[in-house]
Amino acid sequence: MQVFTHPACLEHHTGSDHVERPQRLAAILQALGDAFPDLDWQQAPRARRGQLLRVHAPELLDSVLAPIPSGWVALDPDTVASPGSAEAALRAAGAGIAAVDAVLTGTALRAFCAVRPPGHHATADTAMGFCLLNNIAIAARHALAGHGLERVAIVDFDVHHGNGTQAIFQAEARVAYASSHQSPLYPGTGARRETGCGNIFNAPLPPGADGTAFRSAWENDLLPALDAFGPQLLFISAGFDGHRRDPLADLRLEADDFGWLTQALVALAERHCGGRIVSMLEGGYDLAALADSSLAHVAGLRQPVRDPS
Repeated sequence: MQVFTHPACLEHHTGSDHVERPQRLAAILQALGDAFPDLDWQQAPRARRGQLLRVHAPELLDSVLAPIPSGWVALDPDTVASPGSAEAALRAAGAGIAAVDAVLTGTALRAFCAVRPPGHHATADTAMGFCLLNNIAIAARHALAGHGLERVAIVDFDVHHGNGTQAIFQAEARVAYASSHQSPLYPGTGARRETGCGNIFNAPLPPGADGTAFRSAWENDLLPALDAFGPQLLFISAGFDGHRRDPLADLRLEADDFGWLTQALVALAERHCGGRIVSMLEGGYDLAALADSSLAHVAGLRQPVRDPS
């Protein structure tokens, strides 16, 4: 499998006290390099403006990509941009686009985008929740518009609901969005009653929920909904902040829970789309837990799981 990343993603600086910091990505890259020496590493290209405009308003792009000579610019109370942020955002979005191209042209079966800043909170016109551009939405639109797919699914197991991704696609029947997340918690969206045009599937979990509850939500609710949708390509918003050691939330997951879900998603992808998966990093803020969880996720993506049915 291929892993897309770029050194520019380490140059998005958010301040010494911010949890979404370059050390997150450094920990993942070190762990993956040590554990899997045969990974096919790829440099993420820059996303082009036309590709970004499939998802984002011009005003957002002008704001997020504006040059910053020095210091920091607060886009909201949680979301910070610095001189290296625009390049990092373009490379993060470009990673997803390149991963789609690789998977759909047969260069790779699966791809993991180890990039930052994350993306799933960014709406069409607003950067928020540490997110500048919605990387997974840009990649999904590229699969639809650039490759002519008719059905793609986005799986999101970040502990925070991907409000931006849901808002972008809630009226788009060609895209299914399935999310488990803690509730109540930022950003306050993701109730079960939020169903879009029949393409949105939310499974909120209460604070303190453990791996048993997490696995049950996916096994009984979300995976069957995705099976019924039958995607031609599967995307994953891979956030690991549901881990019990994460400082920003209160779920009690372990790295093995992320590995279990990844293998279930590989089996689902093999049933519907030839095993093709594009995964993109979202949250996760305890460095050791993030590294362990990323290893479990990538190990799952590397497995040639065959569904018995």
